[in-house]
Amino acid sequence: QVQLVESGGGLVQAGGSLRLSCAASGRTFSVYTFGWFRQAPGKEREFVARISWSGGSTYYADSVKGRFTISRDNAKNTVYLQMNSLKPEDTAVYYCAAQIGVIVPTRPNGIDYWGKGTLVTVSS
Repeated sequence: QVQLVESGGGLVQAGGSLRLSCAASGRTFSVYTFGWFRQAPGKEREFVARISWSGGSTYYADSVKGRFTISRDNAKNTVYLQMNSLKPEDTAVYYCAAQIGVIVPTRPNGIDYWGKGTLVTVSS
């Protein structure tokens, strides 16, 4: 059992930065991959980034590569998403996710655990 709580969303201007946090509670984190998805109004939920708890291997969607960085703090049981050079098209509710094994970017329905989401709004 894993519970996830996101924080850090808000309103920023284009070109600005935000850092999202995902506080995880539970156990056996080493068998999970953690990640971030986002969902804009009228659009399907899409993959953003993932990180393995053990080893820290990362992977990013092409749309955020070079701008976003996913990381983890094992001591705090927290996953972060540092978002730089934000664009209006980044506006969405961002969801933290955890899955046993690898997160498949095209299969959000395969996620085992979801946070409730945090809203990021980027103004033009």
